[in-house]
Amino acid sequence: MGEFDLMATLKDIANKVGVSVATVSYALTGRGSVSSDVKAQIKAVAKELGYKPNRSAQAMRTGKTKCLGLVIPDLTNPFYPALAQNIESAARAAGFSVIMVDCQNSLEIEEEGLNILEQQGVDGIIWCPSDSLMLERLAELNCPSVLVDRPHPNFDAVHCDYIQGGALVAEHAIELGHKKVGLLNGPLELESARQRREGFLAAAKGHLEVAWQHEGPFTSTLSDEAKHALCAGDVTLVVAANDLIAVGAIEALQAAGKRVPDDVSIIGFDNIPWSALITPKLTTVNHDVEAIAREAMKVLVGKINTPSKPINTVVLGVNLIERDSAKAI
Repeated sequence: MGEFDLMATLKDIANKVGVSVATVSYALTGRGSVSSDVKAQIKAVAKELGYKPNRSAQAMRTGKTKCLGLVIPDLTNPFYPALAQNIESAARAAGFSVIMVDCQNSLEIEEEGLNILEQQGVDGIIWCPSDSLMLERLAELNCPSVLVDRPHPNFDAVHCDYIQGGALVAEHAIELGHKKVGLLNGPLELESARQRREGFLAAAKGHLEVAWQHEGPFTSTLSDEAKHALCAGDVTLVVAANDLIAVGAIEALQAAGKRVPDDVSIIGFDNIPWSALITPKLTTVNHDVEAIAREAMKVLVGKINTPSKPINTVVLGVNLIERDSAKAI
């Protein structure tokens, strides 16, 4: 076809290969029975002719748009761009495109984004709710959905083992000889933040004294009360609910003339890209973002294909990355 010819059609491919239009359709959609040799030939010709599937026509015929929604709380948190990139890659490999909504930690934007995705007729939604209140909205969605990074027994979910992560932090603190620690918890209305704390406290019981605890958002902006506790000098280790909180703690300590880890050790959670770039490099809990994305896509596609499937929860293991921000005493 020439540079200015109309877009290639299934019939164009069929004519060039010498097969029926139905065979071409089966080969390109994975339906029906087509030999591997013929399928390879059809795909080669489709690429040669620049064939692009008509998504609107497919949607009208099958009721599927081959498009997914991705709703995340905040793109300024480095964990979420990494998650979004891996989900987009997994979706593309499965034959889906992705519409992403960055909620910017706003419930209003989150609600608006969900409405838009439903209006677009997406086949499914991967969602990390910014607030537990939004979980009520989950039950109202008119398409399959999977939670990521947010455990919930009543919905399909994929997340790492936060309890194990909290326990690993406590065990490492004990190995390093710490006795008195402070906790910078995430928002405890979220199950993921509660489980990190619970895992730590269970493993720390009888070995570590928790001198103080402060709750805040999963950001590097700390409250004045948290900053005051950090700089009081009554603990040798501070456990942060995620790496952004840990970064904020390091900044606050350094601004007060405190040295990390010489005066106070810090341990984070998430192993975001920044954690190996800051000074000191952050000891943290690592979870496999690529595996979270892959499993979330697998669960969602399964639910799209079989809506009656029972609730599926996938919990992925974690490991501790030892760097420079925590030392033995």
